[in-house]
This record gives sequence, C-alpha cells and structure tokens, in this order.
Amino acid sequence: MDTSANRAETGAVMPTRVDAILNLGLSVISAVWIFAIMALVCADIFMRNVFNAPISGVAEFIALSVPACVFLQLPSAIAQRRLVRAELTIGKLERDQPRAAAVFNIVFWLVGMFVFWKILVWAWPDFQKSYAGNEFSGVQGVYEIPVWPFKLTLIVGIGFGLIQFAIHVLREAMLIAGLRASPRADGGRENFAVSALIAAVFVAAVVGFIAFLVIADPRPSMVGAYSLAAMLALTLFGMPIPLALMSVSYLGIWVIRSSELLSINTLGLAASSGVASYEFGVIALFIMMGLVLEKADVGRDAFQIAAGLLRKLRGGLGIATVGANAIFASIVGSSIASAAVFSRIAVPEMVKHGYTKRFSVGTVAGSSVLGMLIPPSLLLIVYGLVAEVSVGRLFVAAVIPGLLLAFAMAFAIYLMTYLTPRFVGNVRASDDVPPITWSQIGTQLVPIMGLVAIVVGGIYAGFFTPTEAAAVGTALAFLLAFAKRRIGWSEFRAIVLETSFISASILFLIIAANLYSRQVALTGIPMLVSDWVTMAGLSMGAFMAMYFVLLVLLGMILDSVSIMLVVLPIMIPVLEALDGDKIWFGIITVIAVEIGLLTPPFGLSVYVVKGVLPKDFVSLADIFIGAIPFVLVMALVTFILMGVPDLSLWLLRL
Repeated sequence: MDTSANRAETGAVMPTRVDAILNLGLSVISAVWIFAIMALVCADIFMRNVFNAPISGVAEFIALSVPACVFLQLPSAIAQRRLVRAELTIGKLERDQPRAAAVFNIVFWLVGMFVFWKILVWAWPDFQKSYAGNEFSGVQGVYEIPVWPFKLTLIVGIGFGLIQFAIHVLREAMLIAGLRASPRADGGRENFAVSALIAAVFVAAVVGFIAFLVIADPRPSMVGAYSLAAMLALTLFGMPIPLALMSVSYLGIWVIRSSELLSINTLGLAASSGVASYEFGVIALFIMMGLVLEKADVGRDAFQIAAGLLRKLRGGLGIATVGANAIFASIVGSSIASAAVFSRIAVPEMVKHGYTKRFSVGTVAGSSVLGMLIPPSLLLIVYGLVAEVSVGRLFVAAVIPGLLLAFAMAFAIYLMTYLTPRFVGNVRASDDVPPITWSQIGTQLVPIMGLVAIVVGGIYAGFFTPTEAAAVGTALAFLLAFAKRRIGWSEFRAIVLETSFISASILFLIIAANLYSRQVALTGIPMLVSDWVTMAGLSMGAFMAMYFVLLVLLGMILDSVSIMLVVLPIMIPVLEALDGDKIWFGIITVIAVEIGLLTPPFGLSVYVVKGVLPKDFVSLADIFIGAIPFVLVMALVTFILMGVPDLSLWLLRL
C-alpha cells in the first residue's frame, strides 16, 4: 500500500534524476577543465624549454579557470553534502534525534541560500558589464582572453547551488512533517519532545545572536570578537564551515560599516577573486597527483620495500610503516590518504605477525601525519597561499623537519619494544617477511623516488614553479600508473572527478576565508592582539607556546585547513611584530594542527582508520590510546623546531 511518505518520495524521483544529471554534467566539465590545465602547463614547459616558444597567456588562463572550476563543481558538492563540516554534534543528532537535526540543517541550508543569493546579486551585473564592455585579460594585440565566459560559470554554479540548497530544505522539511522516513540509527523511537526542545533552543540562539550583533557594542573589535565566537559555535553545531565563515563575516562587515552594499561587494569580490590566481592551480594538480599514485598502489609498494629492508630489526614492521608513510607522504601529501591506505595494508600484516591491535592502529594513525609535513604537502600549500610566502621555499624548509619527525617516530617505536613490550606485542624480528630483491627496488622504489626528485628537486633548483612541478608530477604519475597497469579508463574517470570534488571543497573554504580575512582586517583585531603581545612583553618563545596550545585545542574540534584559515589572519601580524620568520612559523603551524588529527573528539585520522578496518576489529578508544606515543613525539619535535629555527631554515640558506 502506497503511503503519503512513499508517494511524496516517488514524486521527487524524476526531478532528482534530472538534477543529478545536470550536476554530473557540471562536475565533468570542471574535472576535464582541471585535467586540461595540467596538460596546458606541461605543454607550456615543453614549448618553452625545447623551442624557446612559451605559450602566451597560460598564467592568466589558469587564474581565470580556478574559480570557474570551483563553482561548476559546487552544486554536486552541495548535493552530496561534501562541503567541509564538523560532524561531531550534527552527526550524533542525525543518528539519535533526526527531526532536531533536520531543523539544524534547514537553518544551515537557508544560510547557504542567503549567501549564494547575495553572491548572485553581485555577480549578475558584473557579468553584464564584462560582456557589454568586451572585458579581456592579457596584452592587447598580443593575446586577449575574454573574461565574460569565466564569469558566466560563476553565475551557473551559484544558480545551481541555490537549487541544491532549496532541495535540501525541502527534504528536511518533509522529514519533519513525516513525509520522508528517517529511522534512528539504532532502530529505536525518536523522542519528539527532546527534538523539539533542542531545535527551539538552537533557533532561538541563532536569532538571538543576530539581534545581539545589531544592538551590542558597535566597536569593530567587539563585533569581530562576537563574530569569531559565532563562527566557532556554528561550526561546532555542524554548519558547513565555509557557510559559517561567509555568513557571519557578511553580517560583521554590514554592522561595522553600517552598509549592506559594502558587504555585498566584499562578498562578491571574495567569490570572484579569492582564488583567481595562477598559484591556486597547484592545489588541484597536487590533489590529482596524489589520487593517481594512491590508485597505483604506491603505498603497498613502499610498505613491501620498507618491511623487507627492516625485517631483522626489533619492531621492524612498525618502523616499516613509518618509513612507508614517509615515502608515500613525499608524493601524495595527504594525511587522510595515508591513514586510509596503510590501514588496509600495514595493520593486517602487523597483527598477523603478533603486534597488538592497539599498537598497530596507533602506528598507522600516528605516522599518517607525515603526509602533511613532508613535501609536497597540501597544508603547506594552503599556508603559503594564505600567508603570502613562497610554496617552493616552504617545501624545501619542510624536508629536514619531516625527516626529523619520521626518524623520531621510528626511534620511539624502537624504544617502545624495550620499554613497553606488552603494548607493542611481538618485538622479535619478522623472519618470515620476504626479503627485498634489487629487482623490486628498481621497479618499485626507484620510480617513486625519481618522481619525488623531479617534483621537489625541480622546485628547489628553480626549474619549476610549484604549479609547474605539480603539473609535471601529475603527468608522470599518470604515465607510471598506466605503465604498471594499475589504472584503466574507469579509474581515470574516478580520479579526475574526485580531484574536482576535493579541490572545490578546499578552494571554496579558501574563498570563504578570504571574506573572513577582509572582515578581520576591518575589525582591527590583529593589531590589538599584536599590541597586547608587545605591551605584555611576551617573548617569541612564550607567544609560540601559547600559539601551540591554541592550535592543539582547536584541532580537537576542527579540521586542519579550517584552523589555519581562521587563525592565521590574526596571528601572522603578531608574528611580524615579533620579527618572526613566516617560513619557520608555517612548519610549526602544520605540525601543531596535525596533532589534532590524533586527539579526541575530532581526531580525523583516527576516524579514518576506524572506518577502513572491519567494524568490530578495534574500538575508537584503542586507536586514540595507540596514537598517544606519536602525539608526544610530535609535541617534542615541535618544541625542538621552536627552539632551533635553523632546522627549518638551513636548506634555504645553502
């Protein structure tokens, strides 16, 4: 018998299918566009070095393309709820009190509609002006790239994004009205009174904050403080982080300057130009390179080599996991990817050879953080773009700290085999691990290290910019993967589409942070904090200790990229007032925020390890406990780097 809920959902099938097809079409355009950027950069390098005839307009074309790719992908990212968000509160509500969670989500999606509508209000006249005035980028008479098609993509993406938010609002409203089934995760009955109370308190808090912001102390610094508190609160509730940054910053600018027009213009400029730079192309290209090599089983090759070489050493498989993670990190640059890959590869092997489950999963989670320090690193790229320092110099500076952290973790494992053998498990040599042959080294390790040498060495030698190195590395990664027959056409499609998804999520977050940075500048908070540090007579060491504690605490509730985007606009001016080095500061920042991947309650790497392994294999608590030694090692290495800046800067002075 067809219930009203079934009829309602059946009636929505056709629009949903049409909507999904349109979203997929935009995603494919974005994905192909990113691949074309990689090919164009490689072609430019070839023409420049072989024929001394560089392709004109490459940098300008990429600068215009980056925001276009982001906004074309956003509708699918919104539809699949892939905007960056903290799932701690909203995830529990969706499991236990679905209707209360629906109220939260309706507020979030309505905020998204509001923000996107305001961007559209700004973007449409801007597009018309560009089209009517034949606006172009380039050098007149040499090369001219019309700008209006790129601005049109922003309007298309924003328009379809609005539709996705509206669909989400409708679906959540249907859930509240009982027209869409959403049983509790445990199969139990929802407490409607509790759901209603939670929802009412949340809505009242949101409305109350808006009213408070309007009537409270109008001083810019106080508005900035209220806004920052609201961003953190909304993020904890589960609002997608870019929406929290954009909406509160929009309101903050409006209140500070008493002008909604200024807020709209600032929002529009952030959306259209926040990532419109050649340098931002490096993010998508390094993401694609990492995904290719992950599909090509580079992690498995690295683990086999490391395990074979260290088979006679006490705790050899644990140390091999660290070594393999270091090799994998030097190419992929993602801690989350490392955690996922080595959970499948290393944990079963370690448990099979007698290591405890707690130690095995802790080693994988702990050593996965090497992915965000050893170059190329996505976090270092984000830091460089936000702090306006050379990404290439950051990569070079991270080499020694990355190796130091890897060796410190390996040494800690070796010590644990003597000091805590019951925690580790089998500390004897793994004689049944197959030895490594020279042929395996030549076929598995040499190509990987050769790729690293080309990418990082090319940047260090000044032969490539980071964007060029990422493009060349991606092309070589595809060649390597196809040569080893590790990927086919279906894997290729999955890689380029996933690249577009991940890139859009990160770059949209950076766009939101661009608006937030503009609001922070208007509040004057950075100068106030800087003045306070100076008047308090804090030394660089005291400031860095406070900064380290702040990052670790934020890491317990937020993801690494979001922490950097929120904190850096305030802390960079303070560092400059203390005459600190931004390169060294960036290395400290990356390690400190990565500690948050291993600490509860957020602990993203821990959740990834848990999610990859069989359901009842190990508990979350055991993974967190197993990762404690690695948290301590990271803290120790961070303090060493704070005390000896030359460890980060020595290679830059050669």
